[in-house]
Amino acid sequence: MRGFLTVLLAMILITTACGPKPLSDDQIEAQIEETLSQLTLQEKVNMIHASSPFTSGGVERLGIPELVMSDGPHGVRHEHLRTWEAQPDQNDSNTYLPVGTALAATWNPELGYKFGKVLGSEAAFRNKDIILGPGLNIIRDPLNGRNFEYMTEDPYLNARMVVQSTKGIQDQGIAACAKHYIANSLEYQRDQVDVLLSERALREIYLPGFKAAVQEGGVQTIMSAYNKVRGDYCSHSEYLLDTVLRDEYGYKGLVVSDWNAVKSTMGAATVGLDIEMGTDLQQMREGKERDYSKFFLGDTLLTLVENGTVDEAHIDNKVRNILRVMHKIHKFDGARPVGNFNTPEHQQIAKSIADEALVLLKNEDALPLNANEISKLAVVGANAVTKHAGGGGSSQVKALYEVTALEGLENLLGDATEILFAEGYEIGYDLEATDKQIAEAVSKVEAADAAVYVGGYIHGYTDAWDDIAFDGESKDKADLTLPFNQNKLINAVLDANPNTIIVLFGGGPMDMEKWGDKAKAIVQVWYPGMEGGNSIAEMIFGKLNPSGKLPMTFPKKLEDSPAHALAEYPDENLIIDHKEDIYVGYRYFDTYDVEPAYAFGHGLSYTDFDYRNPLIKNLQKTVTITMTLINTGEMAGAEVVQVYVEDTESRLPRPTKELKAFKKVFLEAGESSQFQIELDEDAFKYFDDEKMEWVLEPGKFKLHIGSSSKDIRLSEEIEIF
Repeated sequence: MRGFLTVLLAMILITTACGPKPLSDDQIEAQIEETLSQLTLQEKVNMIHASSPFTSGGVERLGIPELVMSDGPHGVRHEHLRTWEAQPDQNDSNTYLPVGTALAATWNPELGYKFGKVLGSEAAFRNKDIILGPGLNIIRDPLNGRNFEYMTEDPYLNARMVVQSTKGIQDQGIAACAKHYIANSLEYQRDQVDVLLSERALREIYLPGFKAAVQEGGVQTIMSAYNKVRGDYCSHSEYLLDTVLRDEYGYKGLVVSDWNAVKSTMGAATVGLDIEMGTDLQQMREGKERDYSKFFLGDTLLTLVENGTVDEAHIDNKVRNILRVMHKIHKFDGARPVGNFNTPEHQQIAKSIADEALVLLKNEDALPLNANEISKLAVVGANAVTKHAGGGGSSQVKALYEVTALEGLENLLGDATEILFAEGYEIGYDLEATDKQIAEAVSKVEAADAAVYVGGYIHGYTDAWDDIAFDGESKDKADLTLPFNQNKLINAVLDANPNTIIVLFGGGPMDMEKWGDKAKAIVQVWYPGMEGGNSIAEMIFGKLNPSGKLPMTFPKKLEDSPAHALAEYPDENLIIDHKEDIYVGYRYFDTYDVEPAYAFGHGLSYTDFDYRNPLIKNLQKTVTITMTLINTGEMAGAEVVQVYVEDTESRLPRPTKELKAFKKVFLEAGESSQFQIELDEDAFKYFDDEKMEWVLEPGKFKLHIGSSSKDIRLSEEIEIF
């Protein structure tokens, strides 16, 4: 008997330690139906709209809690009261991760998972349920104010990064929220514009990231965009929400509207949108009292169900989707991981992403600098001391700390090198670098052994910079010209020292035409997060070998971008006609033979890589590439091997290159690596909008293997049978 009790006690302890056993999908569905049967119509309606700025309604009577949401493309947002005001005296200073474009510039899906892990873990620690990210909108127009939140112009790279970041978030018991569904390519009049695009463009360019998030990443929530598509608001679109997302992709999670993106009760009542958020924004801005029952999916919908205009079954479906997500994120069983907050591991992950995100655009033997040869270093530019975490709009992060570029250089060089700093320009509305500021900067450069210029863009939409529109929500850039008269300042600094290193912050391309040929070294650093300054300093002085690659094309001038060369900014009727169709980004530049400033996938290294011995095996509709990469230089580094497919015999027009595979390879100096890259049959398909299906046409294809879409090292022709 004593032995039995010992075994029983051990089993109890093991069960307790392991936590409750997860429910099967069938058990979850049974519990959902049981809960649904106990809910009143009023309670169900209360669950499908906001109950505060960042919560949707619960049902206390049945133990159904509110869902708690937080902005968080690259860090969990600060705490709010049950109003839009920040909650004072909170321990809510977070890990500030590099932004979406920086993550994509790593071309490293493993870092995508770690990125998501940090977000999910810190959201769990802060008792959130849904983190409102990742952002998946295709970077179509370089003027878009929110491009920095997104990742890339390419649907394949988008898909590979989002699958891993979604898994990283959701493995922490937090729901990721893929946004903004769909074709939200500009901030200008975002809640009124109507996007016109072909079915091919929709399927081949804009949907693949969301499809991968659903079918491979298992994403549990999706946010509908503000804009219309073909006349219907995204939050009202039966085609997008039901036909594509739920019927074709098999999505069973919940869809939440962007804040104030629902425009009518009947528009959202019968489609696959489940939670309406933010419709009180205008009342809030006008100082009016908020009544959440007056949302479109509130009292009006209740009345329409009661009088028979709307079938209650539509409400039941919305509640089912909400309850299903609640079960998946352990709202009821208490099994969610506790999470961690501002740990050294999280800070190191932020540093690792920044390390691999820096893109060396140009280097004519100017980098790396040798600290032993420099007693005085000039640092010019306001971005050397500007902190970016608090900007950008809804993506703002209250960072625990943020290492600026100047601080990073000071940390690396210590007292051995004197740093001469000149701000060069002042950040502010309608401000420009003055002759006095430029003269001061030049004098510092002339007095130093080497010089680093740190400029580029800043975020708009902050308390201090609300009227400045560069990289921020609600506004787009007017053009790609560097603000604050930086072109004049950079030219003056380069005249004083032609070897000045140009470091640029920003979410995307900028016009470098007035000084780009003169500069010998240019580095794109995006918004690199809380450890970014240390990464920048280490890269400049050769402690870090840059391995970032551009996730979008940098045009020489705005007019070269396909959104402007073939299409146009919204017309007077607020129509955004995607006349460039499937020719977004490098697909246009390569097909139409337009020379970019820097090509998609471009990024230099301090070492060299040799591509050798490609062996291609064609197994029916799949292809395996076996090849060798050699680091022929004297420094350890990483190369991103990119594989583009060209269909030479397609019935419908196709771009000359489409990215279909990539692999990031890390090699010590002199080391070689043999590896495989596999292409499945999807790599050779296109969407036939006449048949309304993906097709693979047997015939000849070319495989282009290289270091960017322009830098092709190996090409082979194959035949698919």
